[in-house]
Amino acid sequence: KIIRGKREITEEEKKKEGLLIGDPISPGAGIVRGRAKVLMDPYEKPLEAGEILVARFTEPSWTPLFISAGGVLMEVGGPMQHGAIIAREYGIPCVSGIDNATKLVKDGDLLELDGSAGTVQIIRDNGDTA
Repeated sequence: KIIRGKREITEEEKKKEGLLIGDPISPGAGIVRGRAKVLMDPYEKPLEAGEILVARFTEPSWTPLFISAGGVLMEVGGPMQHGAIIAREYGIPCVSGIDNATKLVKDGDLLELDGSAGTVQIIRDNGDTA
């Protein structure tokens, strides 16, 4: 049995376009901003320093990618999932529980990830929200 927490969404959050709301997993060093790298496999393409790793889930073979990650966004998993534990150990902000994140977020999207609030904001290149 998988236990997932879903927090209440505020009225202000409902009005924000491009805001993805999931479960806060790791606060890391605070809110981070970086380009998304969507991966289905840890060996699919390189993750550059500071990029935000976007994946369905992670398991031990993904661990080396966390060294470069500025943040982590996962579709599946909770506080005891592999990616969550590694993110906390490495001090990386992490949000989980965002259904279809690997489809909603595209490679190169500018993201603002808040691991304490469990939110990810997709930002357009001109600074506006998506």
